Amino acid sequence: YNSLSVFLHLQVSGGDDEIQQLQKALLDYLDENTETDASLVFSRKFYIAQWFRDTTMETEKAIKSQKDEDSSEGTHHAKDVETTGQIMHRAESRKKFLRSIIKTAPSQFSTLRMNSDTVDYEDACLIVRYLASMRPFAQSFDIYLTQ
Repeated sequence: YNSLSVFLHLQVSGGDDEIQQLQKALLDYLDENTETDASLVFSRKFYIAQWFRDTTMETEKAIKSQKDEDSSEGTHHAKDVETTGQIMHRAESRKKFLRSIIKTAPSQFSTLRMNSDTVDYEDACLIVRYLASMRPFAQSFDIYLTQ
């Protein structure tokens, strides 16, 4: 990967699989550099915990908004609205991915890489910025600034 190809890939596709690949690439980078900086072990654990928490919060919010829409509209088009089952399935697949990373020791994790290429510091920074931009506060920053 180079920074430009990672960015272009993100612009073309932004699904859950791509997010998980970026998360795994970032965790690979952190794992590779833990020998030179011990604080990266904490960073790695923090990111995993934060992503797990985010998945739970997003699922709860999606289910709540779905219930609110159901009660306010009465009937809805099944094609337009995600079912509770789909929301739960997506959340469980994300959590399964994160649990598999948690159960894997950092040294073993590096052998499970999806790509033979590793990211460098600039790519890791780009991935962190992209993943941070997906967080609710970053997405609503314009609203906060306007207020």
